[in-house]
Amino acid sequence: MSALQWVCGPVAVLLLVAGFGWLGRAALRIWRTLRLGAPDPTRTDRPGQRLKAVLVEVGAHTRMLQWGVVGAAHWLVMVGFGALVLTLVQAAGQTWNPRFEIPWLGHQAWYGLLVELVAVLTLLGIGYLIVVRQRAHPRRAGLRSRFAGSNFAQAYFVETVIAVIAVCILAIRGFESAAGFLPFPTWAAPVSTWLGSWLPGGGFALAAITLIALVKVAVSMAWALVIGQNITMGVAWHRFLAFFNIYFKRQPERTALGGLKPMMSNGQVLDLQEADPETDTFGAGKVEDFSWKGWLDFSTCTECGRCQSQCPAWNTAKPLSPKLLVLALRDHAHAKAPYLAAGGGLTAEGEEKLSEADLAALAHSDPLAVLEAGRPLVGPAEFDELGRATGGIIDPEVLWDCTTCGACVQQCPVDIEHVDHIVDMRRFQVMIESEFPTELGGLFRNLENKGNPWGQNQTSRMDWAKDLPFEVPVVQDVIDDDHEYLFFIGCAGAFDDRARRTIRATAELLHTAAVGYAVLGTAETCTGDPARRAGNEFLFQMMAAETVETINTAFGDRPTKKIVTTCPHCLNTLGNEYPQLGGNYEVIHHTQLLNRLVREKRLVPQRRPDEAPGRNVTYHDPCYLGRHNGVYAPPRELLQASNLQLAEMPRNSQRALCCGAGGARMWMEEKIGKRVNLERTDEALTTLAGADGGKAQGGAIATGCPFCRVMLTDGLTARQSQPAPETSTGGTTVTTSTAEDVEVLDVAQLLLASVKR
Repeated sequence: MSALQWVCGPVAVLLLVAGFGWLGRAALRIWRTLRLGAPDPTRTDRPGQRLKAVLVEVGAHTRMLQWGVVGAAHWLVMVGFGALVLTLVQAAGQTWNPRFEIPWLGHQAWYGLLVELVAVLTLLGIGYLIVVRQRAHPRRAGLRSRFAGSNFAQAYFVETVIAVIAVCILAIRGFESAAGFLPFPTWAAPVSTWLGSWLPGGGFALAAITLIALVKVAVSMAWALVIGQNITMGVAWHRFLAFFNIYFKRQPERTALGGLKPMMSNGQVLDLQEADPETDTFGAGKVEDFSWKGWLDFSTCTECGRCQSQCPAWNTAKPLSPKLLVLALRDHAHAKAPYLAAGGGLTAEGEEKLSEADLAALAHSDPLAVLEAGRPLVGPAEFDELGRATGGIIDPEVLWDCTTCGACVQQCPVDIEHVDHIVDMRRFQVMIESEFPTELGGLFRNLENKGNPWGQNQTSRMDWAKDLPFEVPVVQDVIDDDHEYLFFIGCAGAFDDRARRTIRATAELLHTAAVGYAVLGTAETCTGDPARRAGNEFLFQMMAAETVETINTAFGDRPTKKIVTTCPHCLNTLGNEYPQLGGNYEVIHHTQLLNRLVREKRLVPQRRPDEAPGRNVTYHDPCYLGRHNGVYAPPRELLQASNLQLAEMPRNSQRALCCGAGGARMWMEEKIGKRVNLERTDEALTTLAGADGGKAQGGAIATGCPFCRVMLTDGLTARQSQPAPETSTGGTTVTTSTAEDVEVLDVAQLLLASVKR
């Protein structure tokens, strides 16, 4: 061994011991920190399905590949991280002996080819991701950049480490080729062989191999030391934590959409009839009220900003960013962790659990932990005289901007459950603090006193059926045997004039197809969806219990209880949340049922063989129909069957933009930024104009949700009287002439017009 090797070898050993030791210590810290979260025993069932979910989501990169080339590049980098781990072993050996190869494996041609391909592709993958980050940098993209608010220094560090390691691998192999002892044929190491033809051999090559091997070990261990010191460095730690976060997600077969997570306390679903404010938690009022899975969510965030890029609030210049919300909770949780680990906290009477002496000792050893412990979870931003944050972790405006559309959850590649966490914080604010937007007070009173958000009398619930040319069957006691479906009208269908037209069209189509159905009439009340999304869990459960009893009574002892509804919010609540309360139904959206009737030829849209395609139409995906319940194809198939020209908006299907009504936002004013419904209306009008040579005259915006229809109609009315500003919709101006003669219609209305021709 040369003097160089006597120096490099021991240094490499010291670096490896320090790096892996520090990494192991950090992993233990993370595990202990996550245990500070509240218990949640619901995350360990169905281990086989959970393992399958991890293998599919990670191996196939199902969520990442929705972004095309970016997803493929990330997959290459991920594979490189795992597949090239043995090159660290070889590099460590080569600091002692440049000719070192892993026994047996290191001389296999297939292994040489594998390392060659993975190293090259990893370098290409990280190079592409670096370019993407720079092209989407906030300095260029402004507010809409998905990287706005991300830690760029940490990202640059990780990207540099990956690139340097890949370069080191190829350089070592190149010098091995130059020295004449690369143990692979040319076809198994084409890049290394080519590099070797340009590099010097002999003693210089041997020294270069030793030095580059040490650089590789040093860079790898520098990475380990840095992330070991920074356990909140999600851009690096997600490489390990993502597997666990995906495994422990709420439902292994899908994302945390559809029904909300029930309110839990002490690891059990909270029974509000028996809840004790002295011992139970109502939502999340402190960071320790989030479950350990919530803390794992916060720690796993990669800061990629996919959630942020899809958020309707962020896209309309509001302060809410799902990414920044999670990062704020992460930083607060880890900063407060030493205080909680020491036994800190407040009793039910609001007294500190730690003694004065213990609290003083902690304040001396970790003043940040004590400072963080004094901050409220939700509250306006405040700072002390030293510029340190002392106000709320989450600003109330951020909390209430959320439409619960689920775009953040659907896009997150590591299955963070943003909506559940937001609603848990809303629950505490509503049920314990009584702090919520003033508009929600009227909503809650209307729901409690009148059984609907509009505050209308129950006697008006059947007004939609007046003057129909056929009788609408109403359940008197138990639904008749010849009525296959219970048609759940919903509050919008009963009380909003625009939604009533959808209900009438659907009823007429069902009558035409001879589908047996009945309605509850004045016995129907709100499902409680807006109350639950607004955080009023008590009101939701009260209304849900009443509705479950009414529906169960209507179905009698019928084994299969089928419900059809035009409202995706009713669909979601009846189908995904009522099973938690004893209501087990087969719930279908009207577009699904109508599409099946068209396929069965029970409804026949009229079209002459020589007829030209009809009017242009663009379809807006309701969030609670699409993302939350996966219904994308039936509405589009119905539009095509109705001889309409479907023009898709840039943001459609899984990446569709919300209308702005969800999460009880229908009853709250938007005070900051552009209105969400205007943003979506502008996109629809621009799409129709593009499909019609510059104008959207005579076109239609179709949807399958009464709330979407209200929001889009209001947006259209605004644009028909006032054009959009120049900066709207990616720089495209939407003028009053663009919006002429455009209508917002439900898919059922368009189908009915075709059937009745």
